[in-house]
Amino acid sequence: MITLQFLLTALVVVLAPGTGVIYTLALGLGQGRRAALWAALGCTFGIVPHLAAATLGLAALLHTSALLFQLVKFAGVAYLLYLAWQALKAGGALSVSPDAAPQPGWTIARRGALINILNPKLSIFFLALLPPFLSGNPATATLEMTILGAVFMALTFAVFVLYGLFAARARRAILGSERVMTWLNRSFAALFAGLGAKLAFERA
Repeated sequence: MITLQFLLTALVVVLAPGTGVIYTLALGLGQGRRAALWAALGCTFGIVPHLAAATLGLAALLHTSALLFQLVKFAGVAYLLYLAWQALKAGGALSVSPDAAPQPGWTIARRGALINILNPKLSIFFLALLPPFLSGNPATATLEMTILGAVFMALTFAVFVLYGLFAARARRAILGSERVMTWLNRSFAALFAGLGAKLAFERA
């Protein structure tokens, strides 16, 4: 079940820069280590509903229900565009600034969780990723899916923490340059907007 092949596959997936990684990097650069850790935690827990959907078979329902998929998808698109605005505007929640006001940890985590919760492709992704690594015993399939999901979440949190700590360490080097901070804010805004556009064209 938990084979080297599964661990390597999961690690490759987690390492690939996606919306959660970008969010964690933005918080690490903008507010430091504490904010990055909360961002990593939120993004990780945002996976739970999708793992539950895959385990309970609800992901198949999402895949076959065009209306449900579209509703969740466009909510996700709107949210990513909101994050793009928060990165671009002065004093925004994701803007990189030396005088950024600290945000409550749960606010950061909730925002990170919503990034994954509002991505309907994740449920379908887990429905495709996990079953090939099951033992084939129907009696233990649910337990095995839960264990594999928990391992995937642990890897996600560990990798996101590393990304966040790296960003927090780099924060000191960029705070003295207004030009670099402006470039970063525009880049994060463009990335979130681009991911929103990509999600808009996704199909179930």
